[in-house]
Amino acid sequence: MRKTVLLAVTAVLLILTACAGQPAAAEVAQSDKPRDTSPAVGKDDVEVLVKGNNAFSFNLYHRLAQKGDNLFFSPFSISQALAMTYAGARGETEKAMAQALSFTLPQDRLHPAFNSLDLQLKQRGQGAKGKDGKGFTLNIVNALWGQKGFDFLPAFLDTLAQNYGAGLRLVDFINQTEASRLTINNWVSDQTEGRIKDLNPPGVMNQMTRLVLTNAIYFNAAWQYPFDKNATSDGVFHLLDGKNITVPMMHQTRSFNYTESTDYQAVELPYDGGELSMVILLPKGGHFNTFGEKLDATRVQQIIRQMAHREVALTMPRFTYQSSFSLKGALSDLGMGVAFDPASADFSGIDGRRDLFIQDALHKAFVAVDEAGTEAAAATAVIIGLTSVPQRPVEMKVSRPFIFLIRDIPTDSTIFLGRVLNPAAR
Repeated sequence: MRKTVLLAVTAVLLILTACAGQPAAAEVAQSDKPRDTSPAVGKDDVEVLVKGNNAFSFNLYHRLAQKGDNLFFSPFSISQALAMTYAGARGETEKAMAQALSFTLPQDRLHPAFNSLDLQLKQRGQGAKGKDGKGFTLNIVNALWGQKGFDFLPAFLDTLAQNYGAGLRLVDFINQTEASRLTINNWVSDQTEGRIKDLNPPGVMNQMTRLVLTNAIYFNAAWQYPFDKNATSDGVFHLLDGKNITVPMMHQTRSFNYTESTDYQAVELPYDGGELSMVILLPKGGHFNTFGEKLDATRVQQIIRQMAHREVALTMPRFTYQSSFSLKGALSDLGMGVAFDPASADFSGIDGRRDLFIQDALHKAFVAVDEAGTEAAAATAVIIGLTSVPQRPVEMKVSRPFIFLIRDIPTDSTIFLGRVLNPAAR
């Protein structure tokens, strides 16, 4: 039994640190509110949230892509972790974060909308296939890690418990900084099947740390249309600097959602169950930078809407790599530098005082793509994808740098976003 596997995991860490000289209260406030599993949220609010999240995805992509490396991250994970932080922002900090993150809904509607979207994503892939004969997995989890004895406002903890399912876990950053760091790292590793290890490195937390907000996503899905492993052969991939490398290239000819223009080709590869897909955007040779510079959520949506089923002779590389970076610079460039400034940040919605700021925001992600898939999924997919009149296959050879995204089809949410400049890099 063959399986196509796309395995992608990501985690976000936000550290809120008490400003020097500000005393901490002794009482611990902990929410006993259960998660609202049936939020009264209109479809319009979810659509507004998704539109803003997708806009943020590409705004952040352009900042992170300035380094000339492969890139992979989860804008959804980052948005959700920062939304939890945003629940405690007030004044100019709240305004700056909303602008940077493209949050247009007021807080009393934003957090329930995130809850509704998250609950919808948790329903994906029922009965679909995943890696090694296991079921499809899209696991999204949140957790709070708070300093023992610090006074958190009940309203803040209630918002996160009811809308993000994030319970407060008490640790001792003051006396057991290293032990607290390892505890959080181990939780992230457990939630991502061991793919994300050592999210927060030594020294990122200190005795002034009071709250860490974590989000982790683990995704495991089978292709709906498998590549034949026997058809994989070494082929040439053209790097941006003009050099060529030899990498394993997968091949198949099948009906896919496809479109093209003068400066790109695009194809959509569905996962088993048909609810999520990978969209590959292949700029014409020599046009990667100019195409990428103009890319935003609106254009991606236009490209997807132009797609139609077409027989495609597809060639693309296997690839496995990871990305790891601090988001502090990119988020500051997007306009929320005030949140990282201890003299100006206002997170009084967390503890009732202006004594907290974001010390850092860390992100790490892993992706692996290969041929595997199930025959049952391929059979179902062939039935769905066949056209009544045979067409000559259009050739799409992904043998040069490309951009790809993994999206939830019903809501159009961008879950992961990346680019491959060198499929041989790790």
